[in-house]
Amino acid sequence: FPAAPTALTVAAERPTSDIAADVYAMIAATRDIFTSPLARAALPGLIADMVADAELNARVMGRFAGAFDAVRDRVAKGVERGEVHRDVNADRLVEVIGGTTLMAMLLEPDKPLGDDWVEQTSAIVLRGVGGW
Repeated sequence: FPAAPTALTVAAERPTSDIAADVYAMIAATRDIFTSPLARAALPGLIADMVADAELNARVMGRFAGAFDAVRDRVAKGVERGEVHRDVNADRLVEVIGGTTLMAMLLEPDKPLGDDWVEQTSAIVLRGVGGW
């Protein structure tokens, strides 16, 4: 993968006492990684190649292993502190953040994902969609 996920790892490994700020940082870091010029240029071919090649997929995902582990740890600590619902699965959170970022890039490729997008996405991740 063209960009090391250092920002995402840092966001998850150095949590604040505020889960909202940490989720915001994770989403912003993911946005920054995926929207870098090099990643933006590489993603279409890389995704196609990763689907067809399990070994390549494993190598690319391996670059994110530390970041994914840091998110798992942050969610576990959040559950312990009562900041995160016990039924939150950290791997699904990673998928939600990464998938949302990729989908936003696909739906509006010429529109930058600004801080307003990060704020709106963070609100959905943190509060969900239901009004109950």
